[in-house]
Amino acid sequence: MKNFPIKNIIPYLVAIVLFVIISLAYLNPLLEGKKLRQDDITRHKGMSKEVVDHREKTGEEALWTNSMFGGMPAFNISVKYKANLVQYVDKIFRLGLPHPASLVFLYMAGFFILLLVLKVDPWLSIAGSIAFGLSSYLFIILEAGHNSKAHAIGYMAPVLAGFLLTYRGKYLLGGILTALFLSLEIKSNHPQITYYLLLTLLIFGIAELVNAIKTKNYLPFFKSTLIVFIAGILAVSTNITSLWATYEYGQYTIRGKSELSTEKENRTSGLDKDYATQWSYGKGETFSFMIPNIKGGATGAIGDNEYALKNVDNQYKQHVAGNNQYWGDQPFTSGPVYAGAIIIFLFVYGLFIVKGRMKWWLLAATVLSIMLAWGKNFMPLTNFFLDYFPMYNKFRAVSMTLVIAGLTIPLLAIIALNKIINDPANFRKKIKISNFQVNPLYISFALTAGLSLLFVLLPNTFFNFLSDQEVQSIAQQKSANKEYASQITDFYYNVEIARAAILKADAFRSFIFILLGGIVLWAFSAGKLKKNLMFAIVIALILIDMWTVNKRYLNNDNFVSKSRTERPYSKTKADDLILKDNDPNFRVLNLSVDPFADASTSYFHKSIGGYHGAKLRRYQELYDQQIKGKFNMNVLNMLNTKYIIQPGENKNLTVMPNTQALGNAWFVEDIEFVSNADEELNALSDFNPEDIAVIDERYKTELDGFSPEYDSSALIKMIEYKPNDLKYQVNTKKDQLAVFSEIYYPKGWNAYVDGKLTTHIRANYVLRAMIIPAGKHMVEFKFEPTVYKVGEKISFASSLLLVLLVIGYGVFEIRNYLSKKEE
Repeated sequence: MKNFPIKNIIPYLVAIVLFVIISLAYLNPLLEGKKLRQDDITRHKGMSKEVVDHREKTGEEALWTNSMFGGMPAFNISVKYKANLVQYVDKIFRLGLPHPASLVFLYMAGFFILLLVLKVDPWLSIAGSIAFGLSSYLFIILEAGHNSKAHAIGYMAPVLAGFLLTYRGKYLLGGILTALFLSLEIKSNHPQITYYLLLTLLIFGIAELVNAIKTKNYLPFFKSTLIVFIAGILAVSTNITSLWATYEYGQYTIRGKSELSTEKENRTSGLDKDYATQWSYGKGETFSFMIPNIKGGATGAIGDNEYALKNVDNQYKQHVAGNNQYWGDQPFTSGPVYAGAIIIFLFVYGLFIVKGRMKWWLLAATVLSIMLAWGKNFMPLTNFFLDYFPMYNKFRAVSMTLVIAGLTIPLLAIIALNKIINDPANFRKKIKISNFQVNPLYISFALTAGLSLLFVLLPNTFFNFLSDQEVQSIAQQKSANKEYASQITDFYYNVEIARAAILKADAFRSFIFILLGGIVLWAFSAGKLKKNLMFAIVIALILIDMWTVNKRYLNNDNFVSKSRTERPYSKTKADDLILKDNDPNFRVLNLSVDPFADASTSYFHKSIGGYHGAKLRRYQELYDQQIKGKFNMNVLNMLNTKYIIQPGENKNLTVMPNTQALGNAWFVEDIEFVSNADEELNALSDFNPEDIAVIDERYKTELDGFSPEYDSSALIKMIEYKPNDLKYQVNTKKDQLAVFSEIYYPKGWNAYVDGKLTTHIRANYVLRAMIIPAGKHMVEFKFEPTVYKVGEKISFASSLLLVLLVIGYGVFEIRNYLSKKEE
């Protein structure tokens, strides 16, 4: 150990320490014991309250919750997969830092690993990692509470590093790292980000295949492909429980295929097209990679930018100040995707000076991600992917594909900068364009700094500073109020002035950063600046650039005391009144909020609504047509909606008891068979659920020979409630068809009569029903999904194997190193 080269590991130690310092310094209120207020996490606490309470009380996973949308699996809400040992590796990688500093550290550390694999100078790798880790989108999602998304993004770069090692012939190390980091990526539990990572790797793989064909050297390609395939299987196996459960559940959600025949042109085998493309990035908005406020930045008041109102007519200032500063194509946004002005300059420069397939596959991935993010603004490509590309239509918010560009842009930028550092003469080399010899530096500067300056000088040449929706609204306002047409024109002219000022300020800002970056690189290439000083200046410029932009969207104002995050919702008088009811299982419809975008009700009650991106499709369709569309009280009655919260005067809430709610279960006198989903859903428009069960003909065999007989003395009553275990006491003189006000889900719910497994079916589009024989019985519904029982066993065995492989390889390398030192 005396000869251990301490000097060689200094850059790596500095990187770790610097990443920790940056993470904690940016999120410094964490050091005061405060917590980041995250809206989606607040909602998550409402969504998961019943599941968490059950876990704390019993020590077991409920796997199901009745607190949202009548009832749904909890796999994508809150389930602890304890068998997966890789979770402990994840904790090590994040150094036990407080949340979300641990995720910011992971952003940078993961990208650092990728750059080292690419043999980028370690000091430059620090700069590149900071640039990636501080890109605006990665902080915007933290502010929103998209923790699993951030977690998954953090492991994108290391997975790519494993692939690169494997295809470079480092089969054992590359295979192990691919398996480990892909396992961690999947464990982060954001399938959409993982999907986009796999799309990136597919583009990389195609580039490798093309190279193999060109060089006619097939064996290394197929060997590498086989290894990453095996690594992928191992990574999937460690996470098999969550993946299997998500896949199984997904087929029954809004991300699965509908059985309804309406709106066929809008439907896919997954999400409806208008829903999937609702958040589509605008084509002009793509310039936000270089100029954050190209479309006004985040949704918010123009008045938040005092300089924007400087040239606005005084008579309009007050009203203009209250107008939205964002004028892009998305319904609203928390902020733009900003990669950094200097990074964009280097990316463009890299397109000229970086050679080989690395540049081309990075460019292809970047362009594809941008065009996919355009969504409804580029429907030919979007339609193709939604209709034909496997599983693409399972995901919403197509603008999220920009995470690919967020990875590939800084990667190519740093590769270009590394090439300059290794050979400063590259900075002076010229390329031939037409018959002219041109330095690509000048072209890159013109395309970035020059364009930014043009936006400053001639903003109205490129933009009209009004969204498409506003243009339509203005036309409607003028048509309806012709006498005020000139005033309307003047008002929106002043709105345009304010928005132009916002754009010009940021465009000039980007111009300055690109200019400074270019000067630093020129000084280095000319020998006027030493390499270490150049590194320090580049790191400082990137830090200042990214830090100040991110502070617009995530700053100290977003932090609150720990106690406030632990109590996300406060009870209203309406909640207190309802909670006095000792009945363990009834539902509440809260009309004082949007029922299908609300988690507060689920925190205290079992809600008709909820907040989740993967609702059961049939329940969504029932809500859209029968509750939201028609406010069908019969449907609310069959869902056992015992209370309805309504807005009252002076923002007070009122509670309306629903005495017609049918309770937890009841016997029906008749059956109405229907032939398809359309008929089943329409039949609910005019029926009495207390007397009739509407049942699809596919269940006729289960009811063969059965006909309900009325028994006025028959009794069915819930006697015990758990989210995953419901018990009923039954007493009837005749065979009966019981309908339960519980959501039907065939993958896990089992029905038992006196302990004997009994068939149950779907009724009334979303509910459960079953034949109960005459006599006194105990009926029980248990949620016992096979996927969890079997999956956890596979997960434990696979994750144990993976951990042993990692440890074994580490021991082998250490022993090998020590033996070489002894020689």
